[in-house]
Amino acid sequence: MRQKGSPGSQDSSVYPLGLMSPVPAKSRLLWITTFGLGYLKPASGTWGSLPPVVIAGALLAAGLGPIAHPILYHTMLVVILVVFSAACVIQGDAAEARFGKKDPGQCVADETAGQCFSLMALPAVAVEDGKHATLTLLGAFVAFRLLDIIKPWPARQLQSVPGGWGILIDDLFAGVYAMVLVQIVTRTMVH
Repeated sequence: MRQKGSPGSQDSSVYPLGLMSPVPAKSRLLWITTFGLGYLKPASGTWGSLPPVVIAGALLAAGLGPIAHPILYHTMLVVILVVFSAACVIQGDAAEARFGKKDPGQCVADETAGQCFSLMALPAVAVEDGKHATLTLLGAFVAFRLLDIIKPWPARQLQSVPGGWGILIDDLFAGVYAMVLVQIVTRTMVH
């Protein structure tokens, strides 16, 4: 039988020296699970990738897209990227201990952060009307998810980095690769 607080146990509310945390384990990991989206099934990473796409879509619908209001639009994405990257780095070790494995599926802050890259620096033609904007957002979402699953070099190898950086860095690479793909497609295919 596992001891309370040991890696892989269901309750990691024991701190070093046997001290108990007053905050439930699930609550302490809200950021790295993107406010609980990481607990949704199936495909928790897909759920974790949705917030930046929804926020970008809301900004576009409100007329606050990357062309009309580039500073606001990109600042929102950068804040999401930085906050959820920090969640991975800060809470990564605790999450791996809580869930008992490397890069657990419940940790989706890495997907939330990585998805932001594919939504940045969109050309005017990609968001000029509702149809193009919807297709661009959908394409950015699908591109990131596929590249996150495939993990082209060096993303797969970087996943072996310990702790929160190992949780995060492969998704940042997938995000950059998705950004390049979205840029190529929107600049050559959209007319």
